[in-house]
Amino acid sequence: MVKKTDISEEEQDLFRAEMDGVRPLQTDTTTPESSRPPPRPLQKLKDKQQVDELLDSPEMTTLEAGEALWFARPGLQHSVQRKLRRGQYSIEAELDLHGMKVVEARQVMSDFLKHCRAQKMHCVRVIHGKGNSSADKRPVLKNKVNQWLRHHEEILAFSSARPADGGTGAIYVLLRRKENN
Repeated sequence: MVKKTDISEEEQDLFRAEMDGVRPLQTDTTTPESSRPPPRPLQKLKDKQQVDELLDSPEMTTLEAGEALWFARPGLQHSVQRKLRRGQYSIEAELDLHGMKVVEARQVMSDFLKHCRAQKMHCVRVIHGKGNSSADKRPVLKNKVNQWLRHHEEILAFSSARPADGGTGAIYVLLRRKENN
């Protein structure tokens, strides 16, 4: 700390001359010129991108047009699996992906599943088609839907539909019941 007596009269005059016309601030707080950008979960985004690349990779198993789809999470009761395969759950909503491009179908299906979960639906049907209109007569969306649904934690199981409900061109999807928070 500098004492008043340690500063010479000449230095004090020089300081006063330099400060001539300067007004004191009305407040002692300042606001930054620009606010900081919101934090971004970079690692989460990187992980999601890696999963997306894995899901879209051509190395994944491809199914033929007439092959049935089946998936169930470990621990799901056999009676529940049997009821799903037999089409014994009532269908609460339906999504038809016919004619969509892969990118569009993925977004539409993601939005559909979010909506169904928000509405506390338990069983829905997704129509992916059999692939008869694709260039090489292979089911493109069927394979993608198979890959996508396996990586959604809210999906308990899915199974190809009964012939009356679309057969191998559609699936029944069993959604996890939303926990009450």
